[in-house]
Amino acid sequence: MSEPPASRSLYPVVAPVCVAGLITVIAAAISFATETPGVTVLAGLSAFLGASLLADRFLVPVDGLDANGVSLAFVFGLSAVVLFGWAPGVLVVCATPAVMQLIERRPPIRIAYNSSAFAVTAAIAGLVIAPIGSGTPAHTVARVVVATYVAYIVDVLLITAVVARGNRRSWRGLISSSVPKTIVPFTLMGSGVLILVVVWQQAPWLSLALAGPLLAIQLYQRALLRAVRAARLALTDPLTGLGNHRHFHERLAHELEQTLNDGRSLALCFVDIDDFKRVNDRFGHPAGDRVLSQVATRLRQSGEAFRLGGDEFAVLLPGFGETESVIAAESIVGRVASLGLGEMGTVTVSAGIALAPQHTRERQELLRLVDSALYWAKEYGKNHVRVYRPDVVELAELKRLASASDSAGRLQAAAGLARAVDARDGYAGNHSQRVAELAVQMASRIGFSGEELELTRLAASLHDIGKLALPEDVLRKPAALTPPEWNVLQRHTRIGFQMLESIGIDPVAEWVLHHHERWDGTGYPDGLAGTEIPLGARIIFVADAYDAMTSVSLYQRGRSADDALAEIVGCAGTQFDPSVVEALAAELAGAGYGIDVPQLEHAAAV
Repeated sequence: MSEPPASRSLYPVVAPVCVAGLITVIAAAISFATETPGVTVLAGLSAFLGASLLADRFLVPVDGLDANGVSLAFVFGLSAVVLFGWAPGVLVVCATPAVMQLIERRPPIRIAYNSSAFAVTAAIAGLVIAPIGSGTPAHTVARVVVATYVAYIVDVLLITAVVARGNRRSWRGLISSSVPKTIVPFTLMGSGVLILVVVWQQAPWLSLALAGPLLAIQLYQRALLRAVRAARLALTDPLTGLGNHRHFHERLAHELEQTLNDGRSLALCFVDIDDFKRVNDRFGHPAGDRVLSQVATRLRQSGEAFRLGGDEFAVLLPGFGETESVIAAESIVGRVASLGLGEMGTVTVSAGIALAPQHTRERQELLRLVDSALYWAKEYGKNHVRVYRPDVVELAELKRLASASDSAGRLQAAAGLARAVDARDGYAGNHSQRVAELAVQMASRIGFSGEELELTRLAASLHDIGKLALPEDVLRKPAALTPPEWNVLQRHTRIGFQMLESIGIDPVAEWVLHHHERWDGTGYPDGLAGTEIPLGARIIFVADAYDAMTSVSLYQRGRSADDALAEIVGCAGTQFDPSVVEALAAELAGAGYGIDVPQLEHAAAV
């Protein structure tokens, strides 16, 4: 059976270290044999070797380290070097990984390299401290400190060299990432070496008592890291390693709060893989998973990234304005487009961006806006970045409204469009939502069925959708409109009708078209009168008028419910359908406003 190419690629690193290690072990064995050690030394070496083997059986895991962990065998092996010299120390240090990895049936190349690397490390540390005396406490401290950091440096260089070669990573980069994670554990183990050496020098048999606490610390660290990893797993997507949906919402809430408190900007970017279903259908789900992992890697380079589910991702960009966030999103789109995916060809992504507080200060609204921007990017070309624009993005949501398969989806899309209208109009708060709620309550009193009530809510939410296409200076003008401006404003009913009719939402489009028709036939756009006006439009007209009169806006301070109802009642039979006015009065009285229900003479409501 031929040797794997991966193993052959390690030879330039493994071969010289193994040769050096073999020479070192032979020299150590010869030196140790010629010294004829006493019983105490042999007993100590046996005890240290046994403790070292036990410690190596249970490595201390270090979070984020590209290895299985660090071994407390370092403490016992280095103590042997300091106490008994380089030759005995080499034998203990070399034997530990050799025995344990043989038991674990590790590959021969790995056993040879690890044993050789540790032998070379122990020899260098022992030879470096040999000139340092051992007669005083200061000498002992100096020997332990020098031995600890010499062994640490050699160990890091040799282990990262083979890991970098095997994983085709930068050796320098791997050293840079490993040192911050390992320097503290090795320093703490150096203090353990010092304690063990001092105790051995005072009473050798007492040093055996340190084995228990060291192993207890080791087991505690393993349990602690398991708990940390379990907590992290609850917030991590297992396929990509990115934060999951739950973690995203926690981080978004935190960053949005910080943004609003600090007066800075927060950009939220949604990224979606274009035509991802095609990848899964043609090449299978394992290929799709590889694409998801590759895209996730490219997202990490731009900001804090999350996988929300399926093929949709999010990137948080704290402190980014519109220009910076577009640059970051475009870099993501470019990096993904340049991926080499073999037979799968090119994969692209689309990205949408919304900003807080520029576009909104509310978390749910920010999510809706960025989702709208992403929808716009995918609907109009894909492989693009789009920033939320109320006068463009919301129009794209019309297709989402038409394609919604259930009432909840339609109402959610309608609510988003309604908020966009209210943001451009002069009313405070959610005018369209309030009109929809009141219209549904009135329609229920008149006798509408469940399906008709749903259509009423939908039409009332969208009654002013045509205003998305009107100039904002007309919509928000505080003074009286000029005749030409009034003509422009009146177009919103017909524009709304055209927008909704084009996606086939009936009878909602008709109700929106006629929701400014008057009972006496003097309204617009068609001058319909009485029961010629669709009942849904008559209901919306009354609800719209009542909310307009009682709401704070650019034009007025808002009137009381009594005053508003009194004016509407006064216009029943001329401007409004009397039966709808009666339903409004009954609803307000039933809601506890203390209003007497007027008795009106009215025509048939249908």
